[in-house]
Amino acid sequence: MIEDEFVLRYETERADDGLPPGEGAFLACSFLLVDNYILQGRHAETRKPFTRLLSRCNDVGLLVEEVDPSTARMLGNFPQAYSHIGLINCALNLSRQKGLAEEQAESQR
Repeated sequence: MIEDEFVLRYETERADDGLPPGEGAFLACSFLLVDNYILQGRHAETRKPFTRLLSRCNDVGLLVEEVDPSTARMLGNFPQAYSHIGLINCALNLSRQKGLAEEQAESQR
């Protein structure tokens, strides 16, 4: 589920997982969505969510595991390596001159 450009892991109100309803959006999943747009060549759709995700870094550039999309409050583990890996993958894919598929095809020739 996507809420305000952030990806929620699942709808906690509908799940019977024994936990109270509600949790933040997972930044790693949100970066995966942006990366998916990039790999599909949907570059026009990447700038806004990628910029919003970058704005979730704290004053020294670190990311948390989850954020509350409505309040921007940091939630979960801090710092979170998976969030940083997502950021790096998106940045690398955005900086490529050719798409990943084209680069891999050329390297196998």
